Amino acid sequence: MQQLMSILLFYRPFIIWSLVINMLFAFLKFEVGIIMASKLLLVLLLWHILNETQAKRKLIFYRKLGVSTIKLFTLLFIVDLAISIPFLIILKEFV
Repeated sequence: MQQLMSILLFYRPFIIWSLVINMLFAFLKFEVGIIMASKLLLVLLLWHILNETQAKRKLIFYRKLGVSTIKLFTLLFIVDLAISIPFLIILKEFV
């Protein structure tokens, strides 16, 4: 449970950006699958940036909790899917 709460804590700054991307792509009439594929690419880009720069120090806290970087970003993407898909379905009804 502590690992999940720490992953949600890591996701908190990114939720606004995720919702903005959802709204932008929904207004541009992209399909849900294309939006999720682009968000997967963005998560992979974030993983690469955090692993290859000095921002790697931010991941030390999660490693101490027993969360590997792969597990962190995989669960980050799954949580984002769980939030984004219902949001996009509701948003598509109004756009």
